[in-house]
Amino acid sequence: MTATIDLRSDTVTRPTQAMQEAMWKAPVGDDVFKEDPSLNELEKKAAQMFGMEAALFCPSGTMTNQIAIKVHTVPGEEVICHALSHIYNYEGGGVAFNSGCQVRLTHGPKGLMTAPEVEALVQNPNDIHAAPSRLVVAENTTNKGGGACYELEDLRAIREVCDHHGLSFHLDGARLWNALVAKNQEPQDYGAIFHSISICLSKGLGCPVGSLLLGSQEFITKARRIRKRMGGGMRQAGYLAAAGIYALDHHIERLAEDHQKAQSLKEALEHCAWVDRVEPVETNIVIFYLKEGKSAEAFSKMLAKHHILHTAMGQGKLRFVPHLDVSSEQIAAVCQVLQNMT
Repeated sequence: MTATIDLRSDTVTRPTQAMQEAMWKAPVGDDVFKEDPSLNELEKKAAQMFGMEAALFCPSGTMTNQIAIKVHTVPGEEVICHALSHIYNYEGGGVAFNSGCQVRLTHGPKGLMTAPEVEALVQNPNDIHAAPSRLVVAENTTNKGGGACYELEDLRAIREVCDHHGLSFHLDGARLWNALVAKNQEPQDYGAIFHSISICLSKGLGCPVGSLLLGSQEFITKARRIRKRMGGGMRQAGYLAAAGIYALDHHIERLAEDHQKAQSLKEALEHCAWVDRVEPVETNIVIFYLKEGKSAEAFSKMLAKHHILHTAMGQGKLRFVPHLDVSSEQIAAVCQVLQNMT
């Protein structure tokens, strides 16, 4: 039986055998009582990596983002983010539902915001007609922006705008690990820029479940209460935490392999007769568009014959995302299929 080559997302990864062994050996306790030693170790380890005071483990990145927004804001305030951002497109209207806030959107290329764009959206605090600006949220890497990465100086410039206007600055770092590897950046640099950071363990790092929210001790204390209200308190979550510890120790540097796989796919797509253009590739996300007259449905069926899965993102965007469960040999096979399409 031919194995499926699943390039829909890096969320489909499964724990490696070594990660599974670490999970089953993990000492555990009741985390709601803060008595799970493995989870305490993971939270401490992550906070120290980023030079931040504390961390909180949650089931998903959506929950960490939504908790952060709730802590930073009160109902009736405004969140500034990009029109392509995950918190705006893929979190079920959580900004409104959970926090009672509205959003103002930037529209620059690749899902990246700039300091002047943010500055232009900050509301006049003396205008009673306007919702007060309270929080800026950046995403790195950008999902709908094709895995694009911020430069640190651009993020520092946005932080200066936030400081000038008394705004908080949160990072949706679902694929921040990819940015760190691609740009040769250090986690501590991000800890110095942002008031809070969400980092995901269940994408490129290969964990089965989990994200972490990082911030000050005061911030995380408030976040823990909100997590409880959202039903996110877990008991013997140390089994999941052990996967996170293993991933932080063993799976970060290997992300460079996924980036190289993405470059191979990009090159094959550029020589594919069906493809009109491919967006620039910085990390592990490859977004491309078909030529006029070539249907996405027909393209999908052709790939399916070769047991290849991909994602349609809407607005004509198609996506490949290589990850640790797709080998270099499988990537080569996909490239051959693309080059043989007529």
